[in-house]
Amino acid sequence: MIDLRPVLLVIGFLLTIMSVGMLIPALVDLGVGHTDWQAFAWSGGLGVFLGLMLVFSNTMGRVSMNVRQAFLLTVATWVVLPAFAAVPFTLADPGLSYTDAFFEAMSGVTTTGSTVMVGLDTQPPGILLWRGILQWLGGLGIIVMALTVLPMLKVGGMQMFKVEAFEAQEKIYSRATQIAAALTIVYGGLTLVWAFALWAAGMPFLEAVVHAMTTIATGGYSTRDASVGYFDSAAIDAIITFGMVAGGIPFLLFLQALRGRPWQLWRDTQVRWYLGVLVAFTVLMAWWLWQMRGFDAFQALRYASFNVVSVMTGTGFATADYNGWGGFPVAALFLLTFVGGCAGSTSCGIKVFRFQILYETAKVQLGRLLQPHAVFIPYFNGRPIQSGVPEAVMGFFFLYLLTVGLLTLALGLLGMDLITALSSAATAVSNVGPGLGPIVGPAGNFSTLPDSAKWLLSLGMLLGRLEIYTVLVLLVPRFWKG
Repeated sequence: MIDLRPVLLVIGFLLTIMSVGMLIPALVDLGVGHTDWQAFAWSGGLGVFLGLMLVFSNTMGRVSMNVRQAFLLTVATWVVLPAFAAVPFTLADPGLSYTDAFFEAMSGVTTTGSTVMVGLDTQPPGILLWRGILQWLGGLGIIVMALTVLPMLKVGGMQMFKVEAFEAQEKIYSRATQIAAALTIVYGGLTLVWAFALWAAGMPFLEAVVHAMTTIATGGYSTRDASVGYFDSAAIDAIITFGMVAGGIPFLLFLQALRGRPWQLWRDTQVRWYLGVLVAFTVLMAWWLWQMRGFDAFQALRYASFNVVSVMTGTGFATADYNGWGGFPVAALFLLTFVGGCAGSTSCGIKVFRFQILYETAKVQLGRLLQPHAVFIPYFNGRPIQSGVPEAVMGFFFLYLLTVGLLTLALGLLGMDLITALSSAATAVSNVGPGLGPIVGPAGNFSTLPDSAKWLLSLGMLLGRLEIYTVLVLLVPRFWKG
């Protein structure tokens, strides 16, 4: 039987921290005289009470955690926190049903960016800030998890990125807690830089803060129904584009740069592949908009770069309804939905390193066909790929596509058309945000979907954010034995 005390203890700490965070939107609403501050105060008070109860009732002398407990903690955290983060959405001015509130909170914490909220332009500042905080916390959480938890659990090839051996097998810090603290400083520093940049570009201060948080977290929650397109500013578009690119780069490499080794950013083959794909699709998209849709060259590059980066990194901001751009842009953006950014970043999707490993594995197999007796070794970042990693990656690809397929079928059974069902499933599992078509596309949202579809999509977001294996292993009966 699994000892749940360490799991409940950590969840209690995290719930307490998140609940204390509700004081920030409460103070903002109180400052502008909006009554929603009470909703955040009550929600925060309840969360702190329950969190401290879990802490005090499960306090242990020395906390240690085995692999089973780590799996359970990871999944429980991403379920419990959205469940409580949803409470203000039901009590505050939007007055969402709990289904809608949970969907919004899960989308926030997983940095998906899909929303059921309408009328964002007239919402009180507290609720807009709370959405940004959720995505900011979720983005930080996924970085720490990707570098400290998933490698230990050997999820989908993530064992290649062990904290003590990340990037050139060199120890940066000796303990995972020090790594997490350093990453928090880098993450917070980047957020501040982008907040001031957006403010200087003409965005109101509160909106600049929210967009900075959701940009670096590659989350995509905006303060406007029209997303970033509302501001219609080339400068704001450029600042957010570079912010999204930064969010898709391994944050541990930023630590390397701060320690006087900025060249490590370019030496990492994963980063080169990531930037190469972004540039290639941006050029193709810009050419299409220029030649086929009549955009001028600068406008084509502006809209192409922003939306390509937004979709590939899983941010989900939009500056235009790309459903009207024609077949090629829609198909290209749908494919980029699955790609994602780098491991150890805030981005989503399959991740670039898995495509690299799949490519190296396929190249080795082709070599063996031509030279059956030769020895071929697949490499990643100049080093041999560990045994078992290619199998884990191929298994992840299979489960990823199977999850999208089964979720599409389930949504189809609820009466959704193929485009809406497929793109909703893909954007949920890939944690991107907007889908395709008039309902869930960049010009729509998920508010009109049935409640059952929202719960299914919430599950899809959870599966995608936790790399699928982490959730599915809990369904294996042997997990709960011994």
